[in-house]
Amino acid sequence: MKELYGEQCLSRCTIFRWCQRFEAGRVNIKDLPRPGQAHVVTNNATISAVDELIRQNRRITTREIAVKLSISKGTVHHIIHKKLVMAKFVHSGCPSICQRSRRRREWAFA
Repeated sequence: MKELYGEQCLSRCTIFRWCQRFEAGRVNIKDLPRPGQAHVVTNNATISAVDELIRQNRRITTREIAVKLSISKGTVHHIIHKKLVMAKFVHSGCPSICQRSRRRREWAFA
């Protein structure tokens, strides 16, 4: 076979493995489904569901959205920041308030 096909020829091991699979009942050469979570492509329905959940509760976390819609946190993050073009909004007075409360806690434990 190597004389006929050259470097593009399959190895003997691969040929024997394929023969065993077809003898066992396999009918095509496509890959079989593998275990694990399937790759989910974002579509308009998923994007609108994420948008609706955020509009219902603006304090919802990406983890909660991921659990409710059965998608990954990374997909939720991608939808929020790239598709819906949303970002967190922090009030300018918040850092000073947070800093004061942290100081009080430090003083209480000191």
